[in-house]
Amino acid sequence: MNHKLFGPFLRNWSEKRVFPTYGKWAMVITMDLSLIILWFTTGNWKLVAGVGLGMLLCAVWALRYPSTPEEYQRRKDAGEKIGWFK
Repeated sequence: MNHKLFGPFLRNWSEKRVFPTYGKWAMVITMDLSLIILWFTTGNWKLVAGVGLGMLLCAVWALRYPSTPEEYQRRKDAGEKIGWFK
């Protein structure tokens, strides 16, 4: 939690469920590259479709969380859900 680089991210996630925009973009780009590599190494479209569906569900889950502490506070003050369940 006191790490210079990862500390703020971990504190925001554990206390407020904040997932920063750059982290969301990095996640989606990494998933896309992984699917491309999977396609070219296996050529199995059923496997790529199944893995892609799982990745899509994970991305939708992550994109529902606020990107900044300010967005978290706005949602909390308005009585809105922070993520999926709260």
